[in-house]
Amino acid sequence: MSRFTSFSTLATLFLTALALLPNPAWAGEFTVTDTKAESEISELTRVYVDGKLAASFKLDDSHQEKTVIITTPLGRVDHSYTLCGEITIRTPEGRVETHEVSSDGTLHNPDHHHFYGIGSENFTEFFLLDPDDPTAAEHHTAHSGVCALPVS
Repeated sequence: MSRFTSFSTLATLFLTALALLPNPAWAGEFTVTDTKAESEISELTRVYVDGKLAASFKLDDSHQEKTVIITTPLGRVDHSYTLCGEITIRTPEGRVETHEVSSDGTLHNPDHHHFYGIGSENFTEFFLLDPDDPTAAEHHTAHSGVCALPVS
């Protein structure tokens, strides 16, 4: 057997074995944009989709906006999401406050949607929203039971 043939045979065996490994088939993708609000000093947020870390955002005066692409696995139409982290704001009175980002929701057929990270209720409620299709994301109003508090 020549050297070329044995390399070719090994390569074929390797590619066949690689194809047999379990890996998720990706069905689609959606985007999420987070933008620093005027009263924000900084924000550290993680987005989990179906319990897995999908994206991280670190916003401040130097990085005021970030958009990420998140892929979705084949075979599911609805996906759970969790937002975890912290946001530091300056109140109108000039005080600095840090609020926990901790919320859950459900994305309904999110493929090809563009969601925005929204903070409301004086930065105490956080959720994803597609302004072109508000029914694509459902927000659960309680804090998430998944987010761990930061340890200093």
